[in-house]
Amino acid sequence: MNPEDVTRVRRLSQRYAYDSIQMHEAIGRKAGLSGTDHKYLGFLLQKGEMTAGELSTLTGLTTGAVTGLIDRFEKKNLVKRRFAEGDRRKVLVAPETENIMALLEPLYREFRRRSEELIASFSKEEAAVIEAYFQQAIDIMNDTTNKLNNP
Repeated sequence: MNPEDVTRVRRLSQRYAYDSIQMHEAIGRKAGLSGTDHKYLGFLLQKGEMTAGELSTLTGLTTGAVTGLIDRFEKKNLVKRRFAEGDRRKVLVAPETENIMALLEPLYREFRRRSEELIASFSKEEAAVIEAYFQQAIDIMNDTTNKLNNP
């Protein structure tokens, strides 16, 4: 691929990331959350139950900020705190998946439908290229994040 094509695709990828942030901010506001709280809720959905410390490490937030985040989620019945078995000093944060989905699914319904239609419009070979791009781009982002967090 020539340098101009690389630049064009890279800029399109950046625009996708920026537009994704804007969409998630809008969805978060509509759900009564900030965009970042909305995305952190997604971490809990994806990763499942974890300690506040683990959530702090994952998000890069201070433990105090994570406590506030958990408090906000708990007030909306989106998570539950519970003590770890065998160590009551350790508090686990568990997503209330049904409540989260009831809140967010209606806000994503149209986006998901249209996205799935778009994906289905590509041939199997085209979809394989798109999938390879996203997987490798995710790997690069995770590698960059790990290097920045663990110099």
